[in-house]
Formats: sequence, structure tokens, C-alpha cells
Amino acid sequence: MKKLIKKIGLPALLIIAVCAVVVAAHWPALSAKAVSFDDQQYVSRNILIQNPGWHSAKRFLAEIFTPSTVSGYYQPLTMISLMLDYAAGGREDNLLPFHLTSLALHAANTALVIVLLYMLFGNIWVAAALGLLFGVHPLTVETIPWLSERKTLLASFFAFWSLIYYVRFARTNRPDWFVACGFAYLFALMSKPTSLFLPFVMLLMDYWPLKRFNLKAVREKLPLFVLLLVFLFITLVSQLRTGGGTFPGQGTHRLLNAPLIICYDIVFYLFKIVWPANLSSHYPYPQPFGLSNPKVLAGVLGTAVLVVLLIFSRRRTPAAIIGSLIFFVTILPTMQIFKFSEVIASDKFLYLPAIGLLMILTSFVLWLTVGRRWRAIAVAIIVLLLAGAEFVATRRYLPYWADTFTLYEHMLTIAPNSAPLHGILASAYGRLGQHEKAIEILKHAQTLDPNNPDVYFNFGVAYLRLGKARQAVEVLQKAIALRPYYADAYTNLAVAYGFLGKFEEEIEACRQAIGYKPESVEAWATLGSAYGNLGRIPEAVQAYEYAVRINPKDAQARFGLVYAYLQSGDKESALKEYQVLKQLNPQLASGLRPLIEK
Repeated sequence: MKKLIKKIGLPALLIIAVCAVVVAAHWPALSAKAVSFDDQQYVSRNILIQNPGWHSAKRFLAEIFTPSTVSGYYQPLTMISLMLDYAAGGREDNLLPFHLTSLALHAANTALVIVLLYMLFGNIWVAAALGLLFGVHPLTVETIPWLSERKTLLASFFAFWSLIYYVRFARTNRPDWFVACGFAYLFALMSKPTSLFLPFVMLLMDYWPLKRFNLKAVREKLPLFVLLLVFLFITLVSQLRTGGGTFPGQGTHRLLNAPLIICYDIVFYLFKIVWPANLSSHYPYPQPFGLSNPKVLAGVLGTAVLVVLLIFSRRRTPAAIIGSLIFFVTILPTMQIFKFSEVIASDKFLYLPAIGLLMILTSFVLWLTVGRRWRAIAVAIIVLLLAGAEFVATRRYLPYWADTFTLYEHMLTIAPNSAPLHGILASAYGRLGQHEKAIEILKHAQTLDPNNPDVYFNFGVAYLRLGKARQAVEVLQKAIALRPYYADAYTNLAVAYGFLGKFEEEIEACRQAIGYKPESVEAWATLGSAYGNLGRIPEAVQAYEYAVRINPKDAQARFGLVYAYLQSGDKESALKEYQVLKQLNPQLASGLRPLIEK
């Protein structure tokens, strides 16, 4: 062992050992088959992901203010990362390539946490111990099997690198380290904007533990603050244009909600860290959301007590108050002050902010153990016991990710009155062809939240699959009334109009869908069908051509294109497209064989 330590170094050996335990704890995630919330949007229904290459990568990078394939903010590096996993064989029925990358990123992030704590405090044993507690904690579970949460892992990966480079810069004053810090910060922002306030974290670290806070430290970070402002603007615009959002004081999102949300979240998160039971990817707002609710009141009172304790702790050490401020600054973008989600909290939001709490714990453990052998042994035993308990809790939580139904039924045990959860569970039954079961669940979801547009959208999909076009039109119109920019609802509304023979209305609905989502293959193909039914063949050809250009692998769109070419008399083009269709979907192509062979 001494020879091994001498050869690779104690820090490297401890990091490898910790990462091995972390990988072992999360290993069952590799077999997870659950599809969660927006995973389909990120992978199985994402045209650019399904056509990996430079063209898709350039589109992800260039679509800054209006991402065409994902509803929400600008996140090109995350999308490119998922695209590479898709190119390696990742599919909705083979999630292993995605999970392997996510697990590797989590292990790498654990190593970076250890390196950062070691650089800041100089004790590798304490840094490794707390890195272990971070890596095996059950609150980190969902970032691995949840496909779309690649963004949390990737953004944190670059954010940790940015902080490490910054510490190197602070210690050496070498400009190249600051440049590296800036680029890592940029890459973090291009993965997920939750790392926006990282320059403030660096300023707080200047105060403690780096002890170099002055006017010069503020001025040197001006380029980083410029990046912050640029990406804050990009994030707000892209989110509002494609995913929606509500500022305090708008609609039902009252101005008073902001301080209540902050207080509730602080106490909620701290409790989950200490006692990680009943974990879920969906924590709805407690109802009623006000001081009359004991949970909300406990959050306010708990936060007030915490603030008082932190102020008093400043007399002895700045560690507690600065670490807490780092935690608060990094978690602030996710606290629903700008409401972008139906949940008030989420486990994944703790991933990056955990570094502030780890800094507090590192300082406390060092104060407790340095020069005190028996205390150090006692702390080591406690850390190992805690890590063991976390390991067990992580292993107990991971089986819920075995499949979509198991995951959502688990979440519904924690939030039985959540309409979005019922809606997604109904959608999962719909994908299995159990549309009557889906409608039964959706009716219950409607009673829970009669103003949820996704519930009405899923109603529409189920009615269409059952051939009930009139009912589909009714519920899809309700979905659009509640969410005017709902492109997919417009597309399904167009399909319903087509079943009813209302082709002009079908065309108008398609145009609305395309206006909100220009790269929707389904909308363009449906538009082609509507033009064909009206005998407007040249326009049908153009619509189908555009659909195939967007996604050359879409067999349904190519089928329509072949048929439109045949209707236009262009048999040469029809035959050429037919050969491609045979390779994509021989069974679908066989339906056109009699027409081709005429």
C-alpha cells in the first residue's frame, strides 16, 4: 500500500476510492428504464438528436433565443451531449448509453468536489470524506436515470472546473487560469443556466476562505458579470418564447409568494439533506400556499431562526454565513421566483448548491479534529456510518426508476393530488394503447386541476387514438385557450379536423403549429395531407418535402411525399423516394407498391 500511495499519490488514491464507491452506489441506475417528464422531448421526439452530426450540433448552438426542438432555455452543450449518446446507440428502448455518460459525469463531479475542497482547505482526508457524502447521497440519484437532467450534471461539471480554475488564479495571479475559469463558466451556462450566479460565489470565496476580498477582486470579475447579464437575458427570452414563465405579480403568481417560497424551500431542502426520505422528482406547492399552512409557516419560522444563528456565528467564524450565502446564491435561480415549473422544489436543484454546505462542513470538521486524534477517529467513524446509510438509501430509491409506471406510481404516493403526475401516467398508458385507462386517469386529473393545459392535451391524444375526433377538438381547443403557444396541441387539433373532413380548419391549425414550432415534422406532414385532400397537390408536395428535409428518417412524412408525387404525376421522384422509404420502413412502403408498379 505504501508503494501504491507513493506511486500515484494519496490524493489520487483517495479520489479513485471515493469514486469507486459512488459508482457502486449508483450502479443500478444503469438498468433504469423509466422515461420521466420531458425525456421524450429531449430524445425520442427530438429531430436533431435523432439525426446526429455537425448540422444538428450547429443548430443547437445557433438557436439561441428560440430553441426549435426543446421547450425552454438555451442549453446547446447538453443537447450535443445527448446527441452523442444517441449516436452511440442510445434509444428510448436502450437507455444504457445515456446512463453510462451520466454516471461517469456524477463520478467526475464527485472527484472535482474533492479537489476543490482540498485546494481551499488543504486536507485531503476531510475533502475525500465530504466528497463521499456528496457522491452517495440519495438526493443525487435522479440526475443519473433522468435523461434530461444531463444538463444538471454537465453544468455542474463545468461550474466545478470554473471554481477550481478560479482558486488557482487567486493563488497564483496568473491570467491564463482566469481565462480557463471564464471558459468553464461559459460552458456551464451553455449547459444549464442555473450556474448564472457563479461570479457571486467567487466573490464570497474571496471573502472566505481565500481572504482576498477587495475592490480589485470585484473589478477582475467584470468579464464574468458581463457573461452573467448576457446569459440572463438569453435565458429569460428563450424560456418565455418556448417554455413560458411567470414573473412575481403576474396572474396567480402573487408578489408575496416570492419570500414565502424562499423560506419554505430553505427549510425543505435542509430537512431533505438531513433526512432524505420520501424522495421524488415532483414536489408540488403545499396547499393552501400561505401562512395558514403549517408547512409554510414552519419554513418562515425556521428560516428566521437560521438567519439569527448565522448572524451570531459570524462572531466566531465567517464559515457558516459565507457557506450559507454560497448555497443560497446558487440555488436562487431555481426557487420559482420566476415561475417556470409546477413544482416548488426538486432534488436536482441541490446538486450544485451543495458545495456551499460542504464548505461549511469542511471548516467545522477541521476545527473539530485538527490536532485531536481521538476526535478525528470519532468523526471518521461517523462519516463512514453516514456514508453507509446514504448508500443504503440510494439503493432503496433507485428501484423506483425501473420503469415509467413504477416511477410515477411512487411519485403519486407522495403527491396524490398532482394533476401533472396523473397526466403523465395517463400518457404512458396511452403509449401502450390503453387509451380508455388513460382517459379514466385524465378525468381524475381534471378534477384536481381543471386549468391544466397538458391534461386537456393528453385527453385530445387519447380521443384521437380512439377515433373520437369531435371530443378531441373540444379538449384540444381548451388546451390552446389555456396555453396559446401550445404547438403540439395545434398539430393534434389539425389531425382531428382532418378526421372530420374540415380541411380548411386543418390547414389553419397546422399554420398555427408551425408558427410556434417551425421544425415540427408532424405539423408539416399534416399540412401536406390537408392540401392533398383539397386537391392542392403542388402545395402538398412542398409541405411534405419540407417535413422530409427536417427529418429524413421520418417514414410517415416520406410516405406522404411519395403519394403526393404520384398524385402530381412525377413518378420518377416518387420512385426515388419510394426506394428510400423501403429502407426506412418496408411494411409501410408495401402499401404504396401497387401504385408504384402501375
